[in-house]
Formats: sequence, C-alpha cells, structure tokens
Amino acid sequence: MGGDTLFITALSNITRTIERVKIERNKIMHINELLKQAVEQGASDLHISSGAAPAIRLDGRLHSLDLPPLLAEETMMLTKQVMSEEKYRALLEIGEVDFSYNQPGIGCFRINAYFQQGSVSLACRVINTQIPTIDSLMLPEAVKSLASRSRGLIIVTGPAGSGKSTTLAAMIDHINSEKFYHIITLEDPIEYLHSKKKSIINQREIGRDTKNFPNALRSALRQDPDVILVGEMRDLETMSIAITAAETGHLVMATLHTMDAPQTVERIIDVFPSNQQEQIRVQLASTLAGVLSQRLLRRQDGLGRIAAVEILTSTPAVRNLIREKKVHQIYSFMQTGSKHGMQTLDAHLQKLLAKDLISPEEAMEHATDLDTMTRFLQQRAT
Repeated sequence: MGGDTLFITALSNITRTIERVKIERNKIMHINELLKQAVEQGASDLHISSGAAPAIRLDGRLHSLDLPPLLAEETMMLTKQVMSEEKYRALLEIGEVDFSYNQPGIGCFRINAYFQQGSVSLACRVINTQIPTIDSLMLPEAVKSLASRSRGLIIVTGPAGSGKSTTLAAMIDHINSEKFYHIITLEDPIEYLHSKKKSIINQREIGRDTKNFPNALRSALRQDPDVILVGEMRDLETMSIAITAAETGHLVMATLHTMDAPQTVERIIDVFPSNQQEQIRVQLASTLAGVLSQRLLRRQDGLGRIAAVEILTSTPAVRNLIREKKVHQIYSFMQTGSKHGMQTLDAHLQKLLAKDLISPEEAMEHATDLDTMTRFLQQRAT
C-alpha cells in the first residue's frame, strides 16, 4: 500500500471517530468561540494543535487558554467547521492549505491548516478592520513624509512579527486620507481591510485574486495606479519589476526580511547576477525614497508594544554611496542625518527610553551597539 493511500486512510479513520468523540465529551466547543476569545482579548493569532490547549498570541507572546488539551479528533473537527469541501480535499491531498474565514459579529480571519505528526493544526490570523494611524503607532514624523511622496521606492524591513504590515497599513491609510489616488495592494495574505476615503483602493490577495507577485505586479502597471504596495519582494523578478515601477513614476511600497537599512540596499543588489548589479545600483540610487527597519518592543507600562524604527531617507549623498559601492558608509550618514528625517535604531531606542516607554532591559535586548547603549543607560542613572 502506497504512502499516500496510508495517509488518506488514516485521515478517514480520524473523521469517522468524530461522532464518538462528541459522545465522550460533554461539550464540543465550536471554533467560533475560540476565535471570538482571540478577538475580544486583542490577539493577533489563534493556534490550535492536538495535545495542547488552544493558544493566542498577545503582544508577541503565546498564552494558552484555560481549556483542556485538544485531541487529534477535536482539531480535525474544528478544522472542518471552517472549511469548504474543496479546501478539505486540498488539505488531504497536499498536507496544508490557506483560506479565509469570515464570521459576522466576530471578525475576518486568514487561516492556515496543516498536518503535523499525523494530526491537523490551525494557525488563525485576525484580519484587522480598524486601520491604525501613523500617530497612534507613535511612528516618527519622517514616516508621514515618506508616505506623502508621489514616486519612488519605500521599503519596510524587519524580522517576522516586527509590525511591517501594520506600518504599511498606516502609511496607506495616510495616503488614503490625504490624496485622490488609485492604490493597488498585492498581499499574501491581506491583513488589513481598507475602506475608501479619498483614494480608490483595490486589494489583491496572492493565491486567491492572482497567481503570484510578479504576475500581479506586471498587471498592476496596466491598471493606472498611483501607489503599489507589494506585500513582500521575495525574488529577483519581483524586485526588478518593483524598481522599474518606481522608476516610471509610481510610489512603490514593499517589505523585505532584512535587519537594517544598509543591509537592505546590499540585499537587493546581491539578488541580481553580477553582470546586472552595476545597472541595478544606478536604478536603485535614483528610485529609492527610503528604508524603514523596525522592531516591536514591549512597552514598560504593559500596554502592548511599540515600534523602534531605523530610518534611511534618500539624499544626494546617500545616492552617491549606493552608486559608488560604498553602502557600508550609509550608517554614519544616518547617525548625522536627523535634519533629513534619518535615525539609527539605537537613537530611537534612546528616545523611547527618555520617554520611559520601554525598559532598559528591552533596549539592551534590541540595541545594535551594546557598549554605547550601556554608557547611555549609566548616564541616565546618574
């Protein structure tokens, strides 16, 4: 008997035991109850796995709900409550599947169902309908200046879970509130639902509305956009089209998984073959509007998290450094470029410390120059 046949047979056995589990348990919780708890507590995600109690992510940390560990049969049952038959068959065939789930009165969710050790797990992302503003996120004024540009490439970077999508949503909302633009977003998945203010916004989801980022980005250029948001620049093709789009007069906003602004510039250039890198340096130097590199930190007052942001803005000096292969010198320009809206991550950490928004321990955990941060903290203590 083949491996696929054994796999499907095992799943069929699990499905047949659902009725037995219903009898043995006094109450079977519907997944809507778990999703409702996640929304009411302000969680970003709900995780469901066999052998563990359901857990929610609050302010970046997982917290188990006060419920007993779930059986494999129960996780399968919860999964089937939110799935169409088509998606369920896809799960059985390939082992994982993405889908959206909307429940009036509770909210909208992006769900990934996947198998682990023979049982089904769910990762449920809460899709936000209330868009935060740049001011409510306490982001620097330079972020508004970047969002107000009419053309160029803006890149928001940081590790997974650092709030990149939230910052971009706030920037899109700023544009939506200020300008009569056509905004196209290409996202995987859609995490914030924008409503029309002054701008027209069309949000396209990769895998549902379009096949992939390169196809969607090429198509966007034929849809008369003023602003294009690219959820993630994952490959050379996407980066190349994004740079071209910025070069031809559009404002392009995108994310990358890099740790700081200079590394972001180098990463883009290094993706291209060596015989194209000189050309890309010239294109990037002329199109780059700015780079935001951020981390999410726990607030000292316990009221959620706050972003610490490193900002690089494009100036004639910065453009020269990119063209002349001197990207390593950009950091020193950021240290002295406050009049252009630039700041290093450590400089922003020091500002947050001065306002007592974060703890010294949190600052030390995220600082890039530990010696300088230690001296700053010692000076504050005296």
